Amino acid sequence: MPAEEETAQPHDESVPESRELRFAYVAGVTPGKWIRRWEERMPDVPLHSFMSDEGAQLAVLRDGSADLSFVRLPVEREGLSVIPLYEEQPVVVAPKGHEISVFEEVALADLAAETFLDVAALGGPEQALQVVATGAGLAILPMSVARHFNVKDTVARKLTGAPTTEIALAWPSDSTDAVIEEFIGIVRGRTAASSRQPSAQQEKPKREPKPDRRGPAVKKPKVAQRYAPNPDKGRGKGSRKKGKR
Repeated sequence: MPAEEETAQPHDESVPESRELRFAYVAGVTPGKWIRRWEERMPDVPLHSFMSDEGAQLAVLRDGSADLSFVRLPVEREGLSVIPLYEEQPVVVAPKGHEISVFEEVALADLAAETFLDVAALGGPEQALQVVATGAGLAILPMSVARHFNVKDTVARKLTGAPTTEIALAWPSDSTDAVIEEFIGIVRGRTAASSRQPSAQQEKPKREPKPDRRGPAVKKPKVAQRYAPNPDKGRGKGSRKKGKR
């Protein structure tokens, strides 16, 4: 007796089987809201994220560790698609007890006599902040980075007159597909119903019309007129005579 054939389950052909999405982000980027939206809209595609050093923010794309990367500009853009997202507020970080502590914000011009540390030469923000805590000098960082590491015995204040930094989303130009486009749309704030979202462009199955349970229409029989026509119809105003009728 021939084996009973299994019915194939429908699947979304726009998403390859076993597809997953991986993205990296530099310190100071908080991707939680994008992850939550992805899990709501694309539950069938696992999303993996990890933090990368600024020195490796593009290396993770070149070696295939990540499909996309949140980077801090400027970056080398050859072979990449790059979408700037937002600017970051700069801060100056000083050892605890420094005179900048009494201000809410400080102008860069007022710190001309201070010694500033080279953050990159010290191995990155976390190491630089450790040096700041010793009193060796000040450091300029994005506010989000200073808050992320939050090194003890340091104080940070908003800095005016200093260049801002910018966060962008980057990915290899030749790897763009529907899954990556979906993630880009989420990051850019598009709603699930946006016509630019690949998931919203998929053809939705048409609903079968509901059966008409009312049955065939039945015409009501005509009822003979049971009242006399209005005797006043067609007369002018005041034409009705007073008195009994």
